[in-house]
Amino acid sequence: MLYPARPHSHRSRGAVRSVSRRRPRPRNMKQRCDVVLALALAFALFLPASGRAHAQEPNPARPGQVTAPGEGPAPQTGDQGGLPAVAEKIEVTVTRVPEDVEPVPASITVVSGEELQARGATDLASALATVAGVAVAPGGDNGPASSIPELWGLREFDAFLLVVDGVPWGGAFNPALPALDLTDVDRIEVLRGSAPVMFGATSFVGVIQVIHRQAGTAGATVRASAGSYGSGDLAAATPLPALGGYRQSLSVHGERQGFRDDRADFGRGNLLYRGVLPTAAGAFRLDFNATVVRQSPASPIPRDGARLTPLVPIDSNQNPRGARIDDDRFHLTTGYDAKLGSAAWSTTLALTHLARQVGRGFLENFVGTDPDDHGIRQRLATTDLYLDSHLAFALGRAVRLIAGVDHLYGKAHNASEDWDYFQNVDGSNPPNINSFRPFGATDLRDTRNFSGLYAQAEWTPAPRLRLQAGARLNHTREALDTTAVSFPAASTAASLAAKDVAVGPGSDRRTVTRASGAVGASYLVWQQEGAEGIWAFADYRNTFKPAALDFGPDVNGVVLKPETAQSYEAGLKGRQRGGFDWELSVFQMNFANLVVPQLNAEGVPVLTNAGKERFKGAEIELEYRLRPDLTLQGVYSYHDARFRDFIDVTAAGDNVQVSGNRLPLSARNLGSAGLLYRPSRGPTAWVTASCVGNRFLDRENEARAPSYTTWAAGVGYRFPRWEVRLDGWNLNNTRPAVAASEFGQNQFYLLPARVVRLVGQVRL
Repeated sequence: MLYPARPHSHRSRGAVRSVSRRRPRPRNMKQRCDVVLALALAFALFLPASGRAHAQEPNPARPGQVTAPGEGPAPQTGDQGGLPAVAEKIEVTVTRVPEDVEPVPASITVVSGEELQARGATDLASALATVAGVAVAPGGDNGPASSIPELWGLREFDAFLLVVDGVPWGGAFNPALPALDLTDVDRIEVLRGSAPVMFGATSFVGVIQVIHRQAGTAGATVRASAGSYGSGDLAAATPLPALGGYRQSLSVHGERQGFRDDRADFGRGNLLYRGVLPTAAGAFRLDFNATVVRQSPASPIPRDGARLTPLVPIDSNQNPRGARIDDDRFHLTTGYDAKLGSAAWSTTLALTHLARQVGRGFLENFVGTDPDDHGIRQRLATTDLYLDSHLAFALGRAVRLIAGVDHLYGKAHNASEDWDYFQNVDGSNPPNINSFRPFGATDLRDTRNFSGLYAQAEWTPAPRLRLQAGARLNHTREALDTTAVSFPAASTAASLAAKDVAVGPGSDRRTVTRASGAVGASYLVWQQEGAEGIWAFADYRNTFKPAALDFGPDVNGVVLKPETAQSYEAGLKGRQRGGFDWELSVFQMNFANLVVPQLNAEGVPVLTNAGKERFKGAEIELEYRLRPDLTLQGVYSYHDARFRDFIDVTAAGDNVQVSGNRLPLSARNLGSAGLLYRPSRGPTAWVTASCVGNRFLDRENEARAPSYTTWAAGVGYRFPRWEVRLDGWNLNNTRPAVAASEFGQNQFYLLPARVVRLVGQVRL
């Protein structure tokens, strides 16, 4: 999304100049998060020895050894040779059928629903705090209920794929993060790297799949909480009475989250109904989800040179009174799973409708000249249809083949209008949003069709070796039509219908037919009796994605080139009796046509394709279960994300070649360490420390932001059927810039202030 520039603003383009590659040193070495990173790296040296020392201890079943929805029971690992077996973690994101993550030639992390409950995680930022290479920024332009994940060093709201129960969440457009609810979640699977075969709305840096508990699963829970800034929630999840063989479940969640920022909060209500009807040949599935989100957005803070301006107080709000981002989202999924001879056949059909109303403003000039703010009002409606049908069958004992077809249809209509207004820089005395008259309006209509034929084969020529190869033929069609009008100074709301002066209509069409695919191999390097071992893996992936669509108030009627990427990955995975799991991986991704906001020749911000980029790095993830109720976790990532060829346009109108510079907000070093103590009854506790290294706020790499560390922790007490817990996030109350605005140029959202929550939960 982009902020609207005034129609009369003009800026000249300057000559191309080079940017110095010299990197300023941190002004304060203590600002680094060396302690957290050292702790995470220390696990790599300490835990293998500890794992061997505990090799004879019983290993409990790991949370997350569960069944994928509609896919049958998970594989079992029995006792072998008199030694305790090690439980498997099951994934379905790469293969669409449940299998152990270790032999899969890709980096995958599974976070169980029990772990989410133990750490009080209710959003992606808290849920993925101990996943290697992932840093989730809460909030952003889509409001405080949203977030912007970073994987493989790329922080873009659309660079990853969000999947919920097998369906792309957001359809043909952008991930529907404000509507994501983590009530009654069975597990979250995180695949790092692209998914070029199995999903039509593909990704480049990762897939985050949220999987809820299956319909009719026993066990009902009720949770209530109260916390900082008037926050609170009430959630319930329960199986419903069976109707013959028809099993069903219902979960509901209502919440209000307040913030330290002036006039900023959100309320969200979510309902999820799941049903399944077994038949002689298979099973019918039915899911219905309804989400209502009401957000009062916060404001980003402008950057002044190498730092955020001190003239705009932290937690001030430059939005007009009555600002909002309101979503009404309805989602229906049906499916049928059956046996066709020796093959398993699965078909899914999903329909989603979103209605969004937006009214907000952004500070344009923080020195206080009149007018110094820009306001927008929008009405957005999107409709998505997703269809997937695939077969999974064995070709002999050594080969498994999955083949299918999918189609993703999306239709969007976005109507916007904008105006200038005056607001005190400190956010005081805000005007009413309903008092403004627009000076311009835009209208955008877009239709997208993404179709694909795909197949993926797995061959096990020897017990220790697994080869995997997949290919997809993509066919995409997009039609974009836009209009823009400018009103006289004395215009009223009635002039919108008259469309006084047309200033920027445009339309574009783009059709692309292109192949994508992946190949990979894994080899069991070492195996001990039982289920422990070390796997080596490597993969190559080639993928593309149609360019993100800008739903901001500015329109230019251009369908951008598709984004493309080729990635290489290799690594080791280990699993030992005694409760020690680990993974080490290295990667490189060559990227082309990354979509970024940029000023055009008239000084108007538009989306553009950003030449070429390169992402490379290494990630390590470790988990050690000291005892059945005590777990240590440590992760560390080194990311190097750089432009290879891109000419940026600065606010001053200069053309700048930024080749070799790091991408904004991409930290080289990420690390976290955590401890989770959760017995079946008695005292409980958890703590995580997360570190984000230094990063730049601009593409010219002239504004360096220091590293920071944030702490979260909780203590509680468990009884046989209920528990009470006190949880807190950002306990050290650090407030760094974590996300860039695409509405307000050179403006940044801060990490939310300290939040504390008292939680009570009952198991019925």
